[in-house]
Amino acid sequence: MRALLIVNPHATSTTRLRRDVIARALASAVKLEIVETRYRGHGTSLAADAASAGYGLVITLGGDGTVNEAVNGLLRGPAPPALAALPGGSANVFARALGLPADPVDATGQVLSALAEGRFRSIGLGRADDRYFTFNSGMGLDAEVVRAVEGRRAHGRSVSPALYMRMAGRQFWRLTDRRTPPMHLDSPEADGPLFWCTVSNTSPWTYVGRRPVRTNPEASFEAGLDVFGLRSLSTPRTLGTLRQMLSQRQNGPPRGRSIVTAHNLAGLTLTADRPVAFQIDGEYVGERERVCFRSVPDALRVVM
Repeated sequence: MRALLIVNPHATSTTRLRRDVIARALASAVKLEIVETRYRGHGTSLAADAASAGYGLVITLGGDGTVNEAVNGLLRGPAPPALAALPGGSANVFARALGLPADPVDATGQVLSALAEGRFRSIGLGRADDRYFTFNSGMGLDAEVVRAVEGRRAHGRSVSPALYMRMAGRQFWRLTDRRTPPMHLDSPEADGPLFWCTVSNTSPWTYVGRRPVRTNPEASFEAGLDVFGLRSLSTPRTLGTLRQMLSQRQNGPPRGRSIVTAHNLAGLTLTADRPVAFQIDGEYVGERERVCFRSVPDALRVVM
């Protein structure tokens, strides 16, 4: 099988030594070529070229942003190659949601075993307007935090759970407008004004270190989209919601008067009365006043 390994050399936990070890292991099982991304969006064109050239497999070594770029490149063609996502970033939500180990070398071993045994799985994706997402997309507070973290990263700061937590606290208490909800969710299952809305394609929403943070525990690659939203950003209610999201005993989505949730939706639309920060798979992608989301079943074949 011809395989292309797309490496983000700037990903948080990717090093030259690890890349070489992983590449040698993969080359023992597939006809491997290696490319490195050079700029934002490069992974999309690399994956699209691989699909056009008839590769059977595209492997990513990077964070969730690298995975998202590759997925959007693969799905430009009618018969996309399979995808294997090796964790190389700070959170690696997609790879971990698929059941891959957090360590990229261990994950490579599992991928090699799956290739030897022919273990592939078809999963559904989400789509926000014209862009696919693998695990979630959101508008409001979470995207504001992502934007702040990316700003720090551009100035040389290392991305870590501690940085996300500091930026989340700063955004919540000092910067976010917590008086007037800017968004409205238009769906038969859930509606109303919102400060924050996340649309999930799987669970968890993210990780804090090793601990999963769950907004919609029932979300699945085999189902439609799940929604989590907040009507209020009062400090007591928000902290109570966060405690539920971090609970290891959580059996369902967080509950409360200010919380909106919905499960297994085919589609929904978010509108805002002003431009609102927007993220896809943990990457800030600008501000939006309207986004249409839909579920795309069996969109991608993955190795696991």
